[in-house]
Amino acid sequence: MFTISQSGAKKYLVVILLLFLFMVTGSENAGAQQIRLSIRETLNKVQHNLPQLEAYRLQEEAAKENIPLAKNSLMPDLVAGYQVNMATFNNITGMSYPGFLLPISGPPSAGNEMNFIPGTALGALIKWNPFTFGQRNAAIEKATAQYKQANATYNEQLFQYQYAAINLYLEILYLRNLDRISSAVIERNKINLEQSLVLAKTGLKPGIDTVQFQSAIIQAEIEYLQTEKTYLQKLTELTRLTGITDAARNILLTDTTLKPSLLFLDSTSFNSHPYYQFIEAQRNTTAAGLREIQRSWLPQLDVWGNVYARGSGVNANGLINKTDGWGLSRTNAGIGLQLSFPILQFSKLNIRKKQYGYLLKSDEERLAQVRLDIVKQVESAELQYRQDAQIADKTPLQLKIATDVYDGLKLSYEAGLIDYARIYQSQYELTRAELNNATAQLQLWRSLLSVAVAKGNLDLFLDQLK
Repeated sequence: MFTISQSGAKKYLVVILLLFLFMVTGSENAGAQQIRLSIRETLNKVQHNLPQLEAYRLQEEAAKENIPLAKNSLMPDLVAGYQVNMATFNNITGMSYPGFLLPISGPPSAGNEMNFIPGTALGALIKWNPFTFGQRNAAIEKATAQYKQANATYNEQLFQYQYAAINLYLEILYLRNLDRISSAVIERNKINLEQSLVLAKTGLKPGIDTVQFQSAIIQAEIEYLQTEKTYLQKLTELTRLTGITDAARNILLTDTTLKPSLLFLDSTSFNSHPYYQFIEAQRNTTAAGLREIQRSWLPQLDVWGNVYARGSGVNANGLINKTDGWGLSRTNAGIGLQLSFPILQFSKLNIRKKQYGYLLKSDEERLAQVRLDIVKQVESAELQYRQDAQIADKTPLQLKIATDVYDGLKLSYEAGLIDYARIYQSQYELTRAELNNATAQLQLWRSLLSVAVAKGNLDLFLDQLK
């Protein structure tokens, strides 16, 4: 009979336990694997993963096809067709269906005979507009302007979504700092709670201090949970903007610091700002539409050509031969020029020109407003940045002082020299200093982002990342 010694059984159980722990630890590590996400990676994912931006890009591609479509009007238009019918004898040439077939008129019948006679027709009609007196070029210019407007719309929307993603990224970093501050508050209160228990046992402090520290711990834990909830909600929104399918808890933001010395380009170029380009493209589309209208009151020269063959079961003498109706017995061809001019359209044309003139002036005024807005936004953003930079320089010193004061009063409390109110007030000042420092850093990041947005160039912000 197979037996295992006691020592062997223990070794066997130890091996099994180690394997189990290894499997559990490995699965936990695999499940907790985090996705590292920088700001640049965030912007790249926004550009390539967001369906709404893809919709704008496809609209841009669709608008681009209008250019070759306008150029394609140079190609002649050729239509060919064949028809067969049964018509009364009186319609000696056969019946022509509505369409492009152009039968030649035949002789009238001598009498009124309702005998049905077969007839056929085969024809081809060509129309060509080689000369349009600038109308084709106007259509091409308008199509090009519409494509550029669609492109500007895509770029402006991309800029807005990327700005929203960066701003959300900064909010998440701030909330993560708040979580760390709340954790530090909880830890400090737990240490003070342990000390208050010791002091209460020795009679140096009243037992109420213990209850007050317990209450402070609960309050800090509630604030931590509230902050964590908002933190995860913001992370979830960031995964929506970036198209990341993993859970929000698995996202690790890697950009946390800026360069110590921040530099900016002083010049502001209106032409490179996405919103300015968007309004300018609208103005150019309106101007192209006005030029198209102005050239519409010009002559139109068409080249026409027609080839036509027909067959009839009745000849010119009135003799019936139905067999001939199924064949093509007569052939005709013709070519010619047609010059047309919309003489009485000047009133309608003047109204449309006046309408587009107002629209063009409106676009010019909007463009002027955008120039003014950009100048003032840049001025305001740079002013805000300079003020926030000064504040961000002072908050670390405030935090250091509050930390030193708290450490000193903590030693005094442990020695029984001060009461709960003093240590609690000191801890409150320390927490407020930590919050001020975190908020100042967030505001510095945001004001830096505001400068980049006002100048229409997010690289001004990205270049300051470490």
